[in-house]
Amino acid sequence: APKVKPKRKPLPAALPRKEVTIDLDDTDKVCDCCHHTLHKMGESYGETLEFVPAQIKVIKTIRPKYTCRHCEKKGIKNHIKLAPMPATAIPKSIATESLLSQIITCKYQFGLPLYRQETLFSDIGIELSRQTMSSWILRCATLLEPLYMRLKVALLAEPAIHADETPLKVIQAEKATSYMWVYCCGTDALGSNTNIVLFDYHNSRRAQCTIDFLDGYQGYLHVDGYKVYESTQATLVACVAHIRRKFIDVKKLQGKNKTGKVDVVLSLIGKLYAIEKRIKGKSVEEKFAMRQSQSKPIVTTLYHWLIEHKDKIPPKSKLGEAISYSLNQFEKFQRYLEDGRLSIDNNRAERAIKPFVIGRKAWLFSYTAKGANASAILYSLVETAKANDLVVHDYIANCLKQIAENPNDIDALLPWNVKRH
Repeated sequence: APKVKPKRKPLPAALPRKEVTIDLDDTDKVCDCCHHTLHKMGESYGETLEFVPAQIKVIKTIRPKYTCRHCEKKGIKNHIKLAPMPATAIPKSIATESLLSQIITCKYQFGLPLYRQETLFSDIGIELSRQTMSSWILRCATLLEPLYMRLKVALLAEPAIHADETPLKVIQAEKATSYMWVYCCGTDALGSNTNIVLFDYHNSRRAQCTIDFLDGYQGYLHVDGYKVYESTQATLVACVAHIRRKFIDVKKLQGKNKTGKVDVVLSLIGKLYAIEKRIKGKSVEEKFAMRQSQSKPIVTTLYHWLIEHKDKIPPKSKLGEAISYSLNQFEKFQRYLEDGRLSIDNNRAERAIKPFVIGRKAWLFSYTAKGANASAILYSLVETAKANDLVVHDYIANCLKQIAENPNDIDALLPWNVKRH
């Protein structure tokens, strides 16, 4: 096929523009042949992008004071009157909601640790220590916690959610390794209008962690093969991506050029994903019908192949381990055929937890459990805003401002309500 020559996309029309005209000198506006004066026939133009570094400004709030001269002459003690200070996220602090949002998004959206932010502020002449910024982050997390809890209520009302967990190092913790759990739902999995990503910190990986968070949740729960999820009241749906991963590891040992039994399984799973690609964007009813007519026979063939080769392959070999894992997860895996709202894998949760994993490589650890809990709240709001296609900085700043002014109107700050208005 002929190669398509890439075309540069036009720059966004919403960006401010500055026009610079480069014209000929008057002496050059004559014809080289007959020396008659040239006339303007049109214009040639091109656009380039200029970066303007971020600016910090000081907002000086002036409140005039008022008193009564008549009372002063009579010797009556009179109270001084002045307008009250506007509500702020952190009272008596130099930080505005915009500055707080900048610090939060730099760390939790872009993985920039506080000590690097300290250097950035120092370069523009602002002495702002990481201890101060850390204190601000803790107070912001406390302020935003009611919004986090409201998102949790909305999440647990969904018919199906995804879950995963990843290790986290906390210096002042009882156990050497803590865990950050993630629970999410959204268009990747359900095709709904509700996109939520919530993180939950615990100093263990016990079943009680997920039991406490789910709080009796009885819907579908997409998970990997970790057994603690079986202690919940949810109906578990296993992940075919984890099953495929086991056979891909076997394929790597065999080599790409060799074919064998493992290729049969990978081919069948590939066909299942091809069907999922075709039904993407269709209604729940259409997904269910196509899975029943097209995916179910392939799932049945896969199951029979695993049963047939279970006793033929040594159980301690890599292929034997992959077959055993698949059969142990098969009942939970094939549940995705029961409901068009379900997903074939748990990639939704793995994509949701990836920004945390990338950020962890930069800031390495949390110092206290309180800091880890604050990170869970702020990561939740950042990732939920991203999942709802909001500008994270503006959303966080708006939430801080609105909660400080009116802490009782939390529903107005839910991402889908913000987006709608």
